[in-house]
Amino acid sequence: MPLPLLRSLIWLDYRLAVLFTVALPLVLLFWALSRREQALVRLLTLYWQVASLLGITVLLMVDARPVAYITSAVANLFILIALWFWSDLNEELADLPPYRPLPLTVRCWRWAMTVLCVLGLVLTVPALGCAGAGSAGEVCQLWLEAPQQFHDRLAVVLSFLFGGSWTATISAFLGYLGLAAYGVGLIQFLVVRLPKQGRLAGGF
Repeated sequence: MPLPLLRSLIWLDYRLAVLFTVALPLVLLFWALSRREQALVRLLTLYWQVASLLGITVLLMVDARPVAYITSAVANLFILIALWFWSDLNEELADLPPYRPLPLTVRCWRWAMTVLCVLGLVLTVPALGCAGAGSAGEVCQLWLEAPQQFHDRLAVVLSFLFGGSWTATISAFLGYLGLAAYGVGLIQFLVVRLPKQGRLAGGF
């Protein structure tokens, strides 16, 4: 694939991710809380737990850490699974009136996220080679542009508000810290909760 086209697709993926993985689910969560729709609240809460790996990925990409290319692909895969995995939530969603604004919006968002995650996997899987070869290649650098621009702007804001210095090293440290916590949570889910509860989300 030509590099200019790949760059455009990567930037489009980042922009869509901001809308569909951050902004819209945050609005939906507050909306569901205000309407006391427990099934939707649970689905969105579980989504945020899983999708936190995307934030960790951005922190690691700021400092061009090779593991970030792996976590990027894994995050898309985990979100895709988490959106459809829970049998009790799927039943609860199916029982909600189909044309009420909130359930309808959540259904549309869930399908849009499914398509976005599949496309994200198609884009990120070829970049997995950057995890082994380092981030020096042109293709690898394309994935780092958006996180590093975000870091530069965040550093300016934090410096203005708090007078501190936000560096790529600090970002990577927080990314590794978050990745360790995420790993502990994932192991706890796979070893303890999944054998006990199966595909039941519970929490109602």
